[in-house]
Amino acid sequence: MSEKGKSMALHNKILLSLVLGGVAGIGAQAVAAGNPAFKEQLDSILKNVIEPVGNIFLAMIFMIVVPLLLSALILGIAQIGDVARVGRIGLRTLAMTVLLSGIAVAIAFALVNLAKPGSTISPEQRDQLYAAYAKDGEKKLGIRAENTETAFTEAEAKELDGKIADAIDKAKPPQDGDPILGIVPRNPVLEASRALSGGILPFMFFALVLGLGLAKSDPEVVAPVRAFFEGIFEISQKVIEMAMALAPIGVFALVFKTGAALGIDIFRVLGVYAIVVLVGLGLHMFITYPVVLKLIAKRNPREFFGQIRNVMLTAFATSSSNATLPVALKAAEEEVGLPKDVSSFVLTVGATANQNGTALFEGITIIFFCQLFDVPLTAADQLMVLGVSIVAGIGTAGVPGGAWPVIGGIIKTLGVPAGAIGMALGIDRILDMSRTVLNVTGDITIAACVSEWEGRSTAIPESVQG
Repeated sequence: MSEKGKSMALHNKILLSLVLGGVAGIGAQAVAAGNPAFKEQLDSILKNVIEPVGNIFLAMIFMIVVPLLLSALILGIAQIGDVARVGRIGLRTLAMTVLLSGIAVAIAFALVNLAKPGSTISPEQRDQLYAAYAKDGEKKLGIRAENTETAFTEAEAKELDGKIADAIDKAKPPQDGDPILGIVPRNPVLEASRALSGGILPFMFFALVLGLGLAKSDPEVVAPVRAFFEGIFEISQKVIEMAMALAPIGVFALVFKTGAALGIDIFRVLGVYAIVVLVGLGLHMFITYPVVLKLIAKRNPREFFGQIRNVMLTAFATSSSNATLPVALKAAEEEVGLPKDVSSFVLTVGATANQNGTALFEGITIIFFCQLFDVPLTAADQLMVLGVSIVAGIGTAGVPGGAWPVIGGIIKTLGVPAGAIGMALGIDRILDMSRTVLNVTGDITIAACVSEWEGRSTAIPESVQG
């Protein structure tokens, strides 16, 4: 028997961990619901065992994202070489991003206006949810949780909304040293330190400029610099291999925690909203992407999805485009067979700039809250929200829950209490996991399309043949 046949493939191990973690977590949550002693033990296990294991797995990936992103983008730009060609690839990437994000938000608006999930919740249920979960909204936005055991008075609700709005403002990067026009960094070292919490675009701009400088320099003079970044990239890939060896254990811990924390009662109330989001994500994944892959990238969608299964499973488990980036870069070159220079550029930019799933989710969620709180939206209002959702999807940090500060700010301007975001946080983890899969699949789909347009769509590697 071959060595390959002796052990289970990594993607199968991850998939098994997902299933076992989810079943075990939901089972534990169900038992804990009627057993206070067991619930206390479960909370202790989650806090002291499960959560640290999951966080270690995430940290192993997150800690290498910045050096990998820097080296991959610099080498990708340097290999492309021609400034005009870099601009052409960038414009094609942007065009595909806007197209796919536009389709995603259009799907979102069609579904949310057809199903009207906000209208399925009674005013009494809404008030109970708001009173019970607004403190979670406070925590999500980084402000001190108040006592929300009883329903808010109108004055208390306004005060809470003001605090949440202030928290949204405070969550923005410091003004001192802010990048010019939001993207040209004054201090790339500062942007590197906050790359995973909103500063990734300025940091990528720095890497892009550095890559162009490397491409324009005398090859003999800059050979040591190129070799240095090639070494950083190679080391980063090896660290990712080490981290992925822990993936089955880390994924089990992450999904078990999600299953154990997911409240079934809140799903009964918010079930229609959750189903609308999941249906929208499914339509975009299994209709929009296959059509684009077939017509533009000239690829078989079934084979394509099979080649990136590790990427999709990692995205689902981690709920982070940034954490999935290292796995996506490796799969794009070794499994999908995309040229390294194009995939490095498109995927590193796409980890922040192409958030199809996030744009779709934000569109549905914003309209859902408006329906829930009886805030009427004209056609012009909805078009405005559509455009904002596309732009917000581009600017949303590729980390778990990165969409909520954006949503909180938008619904506040529309007249919805900003504290309302806490009502949906209990069910968000499964939605976050699902929309992250759409985000990273969209990145590799765009990379395949751009590669085909560039005449660089390579043959499928031997490793995935037969």
